[in-house]
Amino acid sequence: MENMQAKTQGSLRISKDVIATIASCAATEIAGVAGLATYTTNIRNLFTKNAVNKSIAVELSDEVAEIAVHLNLHFGAKIPAVSEAVQRAVKEAVQNMTGITVSKVNVYIGDITFPQVAPPSAAAVRE
Repeated sequence: MENMQAKTQGSLRISKDVIATIASCAATEIAGVAGLATYTTNIRNLFTKNAVNKSIAVELSDEVAEIAVHLNLHFGAKIPAVSEAVQRAVKEAVQNMTGITVSKVNVYIGDITFPQVAPPSAAAVRE
């Protein structure tokens, strides 16, 4: 569950939750990303884990991470371009901050969000 790197004076453990948080921050900074999409394969996780863990899945094997990111995009965003930018940003952020190699970043688009349209004012309705 935790990544451990042996050091001469001790050890360093980086949890999957930390990697998920780094991935979340990197992904949501990309233009066109509206936010994280809620996703889980286990109904129990809907009630027991925070939103980041429902949206970001991290698998660690032999000091290599595979990350799945579930996102909502803004209407009009170019999905392939935004997805590629998210993949680059997540991989770079996780590798730079943790030293863990990222082999894959899979991006899943859960929804498209539309701009909020303000209801017409009372004055505009009377005209």
